[in-house]
Amino acid sequence: MCADTPDYKDTLNLPETDFPMRAGLPAREPGWLERWERIGIYDRLREKGGREPFILHDGPPYANGHLHIGHALNKILKDMIVRSQQMMGRDARYVPGWDCHGLPIEWKIEEQYRAKGLDKDKVDIVDFRQECRKFAEGWIDIQRDEFKRLGITGKWDDPYLTMDYHAEAVIAEEFMKFLMNGTLYQGSKPVMWSPVEKTALAEAEVEYHDKESFTVWVKFPIYPQLVGTGKSDEEAAQARKEKEYLLDASVVIWTTTPWTIPSNKAVVYGADIAYGLYEVTDTPGECWAAKGDRFILADKLADDVMRRARLEDGMWKRVSDVPQEHLSGILLQHPFAHAEGANGEWDDLRDFRAADFVTDEEGTGFVHCAPSHGMEEYELYRGLGMLDQVITYNVTDEGAFRDGLPFFGGKRILREKAKKGDWEGDANGAVIDKLVEVGGLLARGKIKHSYPHSWRSKAPVIYRNTAQWFVAIDHKLDDGMGAYGDTIRQRALTSIDSLVKFTPDKGRNRLYSMIEGRPDWVLSRQRAWGVPLTCFTKKGAQPTDADFLLQNPEVNARITAAFEENGADVWYEEGFKARVLDGIVNPEDYEQVFDVLDVWFDSGSTHAFVLRDREDGSPDGIADLYLEGTDQHRGWFHSSMLQACGTKGRAPYRGVLTHGFTLDEKGMKMSKSLGNTIVPEEVTKQYGADILRLWVAQTDFTNDQRIGPEILKGTADSYRRLRNTLRFILGNLAGWDEAERLDPAEMPELERWVLHRLAELDKTVREGFDAYDFQGAFQAVFNFATVELSSFYFDVRKDALYCDPADGTTCRAARTVLDILFHRLTTWLAPVLVFTMEEVWLERFPGDDSSVHLVDIPETPEAWLDPLLAGKWAGIRRARRVVTAALELQRRDKVIGASLEAAPVVHVRDADLAEALHSVDFADICITSDIVITADPMPNEAFRLPEIEGVGVVFEKAEGEKCERCWKILPDVGSHAHPGTCARCNSALT
Repeated sequence: MCADTPDYKDTLNLPETDFPMRAGLPAREPGWLERWERIGIYDRLREKGGREPFILHDGPPYANGHLHIGHALNKILKDMIVRSQQMMGRDARYVPGWDCHGLPIEWKIEEQYRAKGLDKDKVDIVDFRQECRKFAEGWIDIQRDEFKRLGITGKWDDPYLTMDYHAEAVIAEEFMKFLMNGTLYQGSKPVMWSPVEKTALAEAEVEYHDKESFTVWVKFPIYPQLVGTGKSDEEAAQARKEKEYLLDASVVIWTTTPWTIPSNKAVVYGADIAYGLYEVTDTPGECWAAKGDRFILADKLADDVMRRARLEDGMWKRVSDVPQEHLSGILLQHPFAHAEGANGEWDDLRDFRAADFVTDEEGTGFVHCAPSHGMEEYELYRGLGMLDQVITYNVTDEGAFRDGLPFFGGKRILREKAKKGDWEGDANGAVIDKLVEVGGLLARGKIKHSYPHSWRSKAPVIYRNTAQWFVAIDHKLDDGMGAYGDTIRQRALTSIDSLVKFTPDKGRNRLYSMIEGRPDWVLSRQRAWGVPLTCFTKKGAQPTDADFLLQNPEVNARITAAFEENGADVWYEEGFKARVLDGIVNPEDYEQVFDVLDVWFDSGSTHAFVLRDREDGSPDGIADLYLEGTDQHRGWFHSSMLQACGTKGRAPYRGVLTHGFTLDEKGMKMSKSLGNTIVPEEVTKQYGADILRLWVAQTDFTNDQRIGPEILKGTADSYRRLRNTLRFILGNLAGWDEAERLDPAEMPELERWVLHRLAELDKTVREGFDAYDFQGAFQAVFNFATVELSSFYFDVRKDALYCDPADGTTCRAARTVLDILFHRLTTWLAPVLVFTMEEVWLERFPGDDSSVHLVDIPETPEAWLDPLLAGKWAGIRRARRVVTAALELQRRDKVIGASLEAAPVVHVRDADLAEALHSVDFADICITSDIVITADPMPNEAFRLPEIEGVGVVFEKAEGEKCERCWKILPDVGSHAHPGTCARCNSALT
């Protein structure tokens, strides 16, 4: 600047804003949380009348421990859905809740007792339950604060708790509906049993981990009395004679659970499997086979079995076929039969028959059956009406063999506590040793396989026959709610097909197949902390007797009323049975059941005491959406479906959304031992909750997601780019007056193009929000804000905003568009960046009652859509890319310092494009001082981009002097009243 040239800086319309470049989210976010609580945002939204309700029913997290990253993902997703639905005009209610009963909490209290040397069983059960209640209350308060810190909106001052008295009363009431409709029954069948926790477990309480198990190949000798079948005694004798070649043979079974051998009651074979008789002709010395031994094996598996028995080729031979008809009529002896000291325990002959679950894929082609410890065997013998002949009770609650069992009494399947991660007890070893002793073992080994473990104790579980309470899901119901079927299973499957929208679609097949093939629902747990099974059984009656269960509406009503007033603890008070039965039946005639309900029944019943009973519940008792992780297809989605189909006749939800699991940056499962966990609290301390929320919005949550330090750094960078876009808008709206607003018809094309893009994006965002596609919606907004706005529109319009007269058309049009952008971007992004959008909003609209979260997304006029204009500007922007790329080369080579030093010649082959470029100020679009557009043939030296045909650029420097106000280089600079200015700036100053 010359000495006599004025400083024009103060004449420019430069941005003004206090909105900081650095967000400082960790320090500032708690202040916004306090503000929202003070002005009662959530309750104020409920006051907006005439809106269609949208109900996302919260799947209750467990009140036990600090939040992990999966909790954060889940709750942030829920919050984005609730907020976006609210801002699109609905009454989006969200009542957070907690699961409070069950084994995890009980387990923690027991651990505290053990640490103090106390015996839980000697403590009054009501006192113990109160300890559990206090423990849950403490964690609810902690988790509530941790959830709120993530910016989650909801009815935090009145959440639902499954241990509230009303909730316990409703859970009992819902259970008694099954009691009354005939689906409840007591049965004895194998269930997954945790010896460590001493209770039955549901599939949803089990996780699968690799486990090394013993494997054994065991010989079951054929009993030397064959059964023959035929129309006459002669034919029967002939049939026996045909099978005499098998008399000295053994059937060989293979199992990964040697401890079940003492409970064996049968062996089964496959009706379509080819079997042969095999003979040992030689032995290597050290093996459990002897020369002359004969075994029946599946032909497909014989070679593997002999190899496992250490018999090499040439040491055995196939003697003959064993036709299916020869297997029929054979009886087997248990390997422990007639063993010294067995006291006849295993002397009964073992059943031998065909079963459809036997394959020749592995093992021997035969399956040993212990129906007390295997569901398939149980179902087989139940169908045959033979359960009373095959059920054993050899294993106790602790997972030990009963004391009176010969050889094995007191031996444990699992240890009481793991030893260096090993839970293996002494039962398997004892059984294997005895098999060796009696000559029943052919081979042994170990196998690593996926095995069920309790997700709480992490200990392996076993299948164990126990008396439990079940809901029969195929029982025909006559309850007047048969629109979707007459059984719980039918109603559930029909609901899945006709009522429920799944996101993603694959969730439908997962839930459908699980319900289609599931057994009856095991409701009972042998624990103390939970809602009891509020029923009574008649003394002396059998479970199959019609009067075994007391089914009395008046008794049920008394129970419900008592629970409503004092909670479920009253069930355990002295004299409660008499109080509810007196005057209706003789209390002495009935036993009170003290098992507690599976905690999944608690959470499965939440639709009744939340959606149905609360004023802020659902008008029809049905949720618009249930949202949880993919594991809940066998958990909460599943139990809620079964429960509601039994009591409402249909699903309790219209939509199910599932998200994947959260992994580290390498795709590994997070674990403390690997040191790769990401804790929400640490993220909020380092970056702020909005960065964590932005990470959720950027992920495809329908699959497994990854998170880690580098990913979070990238997320923070995306945030900074968005923040800069919003800061530009705020700065250039300083002093905005509604009188400045221009109608779109008065605006330049560039502004009308921005409005067109806003109309397109509004549709994209709303459709994305309705489809819960936050990744798609956010990415569209992010690209628009950082590419189309910051890198194009703002870049082009800086000159007009800063240098044009404030009342000029271009400046007014640009500021009008910035105001429109402000209202769209803040409301589109508010469900994701809850804190930052509040900050942006308050920067323009301060005030005690002001909040972006109290407004809706503005309606965007469809008239803004202009496809022809959009097509024209797509061509202009393509041509601009060639120009800016050409100038970048000149900048790189230091020919120029800024694009305003250039006046390039642009060769355009397409006449329509050339006409479009002529119709706009293309120099302004390219941020050059001048530009020449020509249809002349492109010279060889013209710069081109291979992806954009027909456009070439020849660099030329701008001619003239630099305007001291706008910095454009123009020939007329210096020829106006104001020294050192161009015509435009001189006019702005006059």
